[in-house]
Amino acid sequence: MASNKEEEQRIELPLLNEIKDTSIDNLFMVFNNLYFSNQLVDVKVEWSKRMTRSTGNCTGTSNNSCTICLSEPLLKLRPKKDLIETLLTWHEMIHALHFITQVRNGYDEHGPAFHRETKHISRLAKLNITVSHYFNNEVKCYQTHVWQCDGPCQMKSPYFGIIRRSINRPPQPAGAWYSEHQRACGGNFIKIAEPDKKQTKVKRGPLDD
Repeated sequence: MASNKEEEQRIELPLLNEIKDTSIDNLFMVFNNLYFSNQLVDVKVEWSKRMTRSTGNCTGTSNNSCTICLSEPLLKLRPKKDLIETLLTWHEMIHALHFITQVRNGYDEHGPAFHRETKHISRLAKLNITVSHYFNNEVKCYQTHVWQCDGPCQMKSPYFGIIRRSINRPPQPAGAWYSEHQRACGGNFIKIAEPDKKQTKVKRGPLDD
């Protein structure tokens, strides 16, 4: 645990102005040194060109290490301030810390220990670390294949029977929710929008919807 003097020095760090190199490798190295006592040296951080539904995730491995993956399509639309302040790197670094130190954090990994860590780092860095990152406009930018149900659910908020996806895969029985939809609504999904065929096709990836 850092002393009060050390904490005061860290609080005074003008983060956005001092860090010129905002590559994810450099951000990770700086944050790991300042706020995680270099406990994450075995953690990898990388961009994903295929991740379009979420801004980032942290995946553990069997050898007590993990990989932080960040969405390049979504984050390239955001300014530098958002990359840092919304914790697209730090948020996942906290998950990585708790994975390595085997801290249990509730069913969604955002339990009391996570909130304590976010509060502590937010105070040191004068940033706003959040549990979730909602970039709905950016997500929709890539979800250009759109279907709408012709049944009763098209009149119900908040979705009004609309399904958006980044790949051309219509709603189908294989979906976990599909049978419940058929029971409750019974309608069929009709495609109502798709990208211009002249646009470059997006290859399907394991992280796409």
